[in-house]
Amino acid sequence: MKLKKIYFIAIAALVVMLGFQSCSNADESNNTARVQLKLVDAPGDYLEVNVEIVDIQYNNSDNENGWASFGKPEDYPINVDLTTLIVGNNLLLADQIIPSGTLKQIRLVLGDGNTLKIEGQEAMMPLSTPSAMQSGLKLNMNTTLEPGFSYTFILDWDVQKSVVMAGTSGMYNLKPVIRVNAEVNSGSIAGNLTGEVLVDGLSVLNALENVTVEVYGNTDVYVAESSTNAEGDFLIQGLASGDYKLKIVNIEGYDDYESASITVTVGTVNTIEPIVLVIPTI
Repeated sequence: MKLKKIYFIAIAALVVMLGFQSCSNADESNNTARVQLKLVDAPGDYLEVNVEIVDIQYNNSDNENGWASFGKPEDYPINVDLTTLIVGNNLLLADQIIPSGTLKQIRLVLGDGNTLKIEGQEAMMPLSTPSAMQSGLKLNMNTTLEPGFSYTFILDWDVQKSVVMAGTSGMYNLKPVIRVNAEVNSGSIAGNLTGEVLVDGLSVLNALENVTVEVYGNTDVYVAESSTNAEGDFLIQGLASGDYKLKIVNIEGYDDYESASITVTVGTVNTIEPIVLVIPTI
């Protein structure tokens, strides 16, 4: 009888503990949301662009002092060569549970360990970061985070626009230009690029590496760009739902290319037919 009583008490205690845990988990999911930040790169004419990120912060209040860090101090610095983040490669900068509500801004705080490598120069060059950028590059989000939901944001860093020559000094400054889009509210275009080559009078197709593929709206407004890898593959992410066209221009030995209209749907990857650049007819 005593054993039955002890068993009953133990079961009751376990139920109470599970009840508290369940309430705790429910309370947490009712007040928080999961946020991921993925970094990708729009290509530039550089062999390497190495960036040091010393903190990533978010602000979900109207208070300018209401900044909090993603992750822990030991998670930083984050060092990345931006030129490697193409063709679907991305860097997960943050993956954290934060308070739900309005995510107003995020801020990337850069260190001074940024470097640049240019074709024809073996040595790395320092990439100076203005003090304003070291205090943090603010990116407006203004997104409502619903409790219990997950959100992934794509940070598309445009290297070509971000690296700026400092007058006639021969030095370069890093002034980040970043486009932000929610992955759940965007789609992608994937494809493959080859070029026609004549071998013994016969046409052979070779994969074209490091070629810039530009995306335009149907009104010819520039939207984004990416570049091909060694296999000629490319992937342009973070595109809002709508119609686009691709342009590939000024490739030595080939005619310029412009695609037909491509429809992008939220949450999908539109894989288009392979693109073949042709040799100009004489």
